[in-house]
Amino acid sequence: MALYRYKAVNPAGDVAAGELEAANESEIVDRLRDQGLMPMHVEAAAGARGSAVKASATSRGAGLFTPKKVTRDHLLALTRELATLLRAGLPLDRALEILIGLAPAPPVARLMQTIRDEVRGGKSLSQALDEHRNVFSRFYVNIVRAGEAGGALGAVLTRLADTMERNKDLRESVRSALIYPTILICVAAVSVLILLAVVVPQFQKTFAQAGKALPLPTQIVIIAGTGLRDYWWVGILVIAASVWIVRSRLKSPDVRLRWDARILRLPLLGDLLARVEVARFARTLSTLLANGVTLLSGLSIVRETVGNTVMAQALDGVVTRLREGKGFGRPLGETGVYPKLATQMILVGEESGRLEEMLNRVADVYDREVQIAIKRFLAVLEPVLILGLAVLIGGIVFSILLGVMGMSELVG
Repeated sequence: MALYRYKAVNPAGDVAAGELEAANESEIVDRLRDQGLMPMHVEAAAGARGSAVKASATSRGAGLFTPKKVTRDHLLALTRELATLLRAGLPLDRALEILIGLAPAPPVARLMQTIRDEVRGGKSLSQALDEHRNVFSRFYVNIVRAGEAGGALGAVLTRLADTMERNKDLRESVRSALIYPTILICVAAVSVLILLAVVVPQFQKTFAQAGKALPLPTQIVIIAGTGLRDYWWVGILVIAASVWIVRSRLKSPDVRLRWDARILRLPLLGDLLARVEVARFARTLSTLLANGVTLLSGLSIVRETVGNTVMAQALDGVVTRLREGKGFGRPLGETGVYPKLATQMILVGEESGRLEEMLNRVADVYDREVQIAIKRFLAVLEPVLILGLAVLIGGIVFSILLGVMGMSELVG
């Protein structure tokens, strides 16, 4: 038996907190529900975080580790919790009040207080959220507005939370896949720096005393090592300046468009990023259509969620042709940017009157395709990185050996 902390809401809307012993988190949830309580957050008392219910809040930091702004994880937890409270029959005002008490960080509490005050002042929830576009996207606000119009805000928020969670899983799978290559690159960079800045200079005095002209590869390595040791700060300035220049240039729409076009043309990586964008595009549009948003409005909203500007701008022409009555699937395929499988599935869904369902299938298919593309990308990237590291370090060592061999000939 383990000890668990919980926070739950009673039928009156009051927050109850305490500790219970149980074999697992599911047992805690069942016991709370038997008592007429709605579980909102369950965690092991020792500090291990649990996820017994989808409405559980995200990790709660403190001190230096407390988030300074509302994160995506905070937003997902808020959406899930608000949906749970509304579907349990609590009025919106009371649900927002409870969320303030459950806020995992001060920025979240302040945000919820502001939204509660605006709702009490006569605004609808969607209007209150629209005042905070730095947190709530246009997609999020329009979903909430559709839920208000249909009188099913709780159910709509549940579907929205599901969509956000699947998009989060997609992002996390990509990030997790890049951990090992990132570590490998860092190890390679550190190894080369140590060789050049520490090991190579040890041979410099020896070579200088020999008084013999060194082979060109050895000279290059010696110059690189000496420069790195004496002028390392220049390298840091160059890297910082390069990053600043690139980020500044990418703020220009034309430069960003050319950059994204090149990214899509990259072997393996471009294909992977395109699949990620298609999966997110299809799931987001399906969620909008399921909640009563028209296809035209949905496409203009989805455009803002597409990260690649080439793929986003392609939707402008699709919207124009859709207004002219030329449909959605065929113009999308004619852009040449979106994968043929996705466009054909969308075209079939449009012709059969099941566009929303087919968009969900596209999202599921490309979620799986992303996993396959990640494995394929790593299968190529890992040996390339290892081989590149071996060649680089081997080249440095071989250059030093050339100098040592030249000294041996001189002594002989």
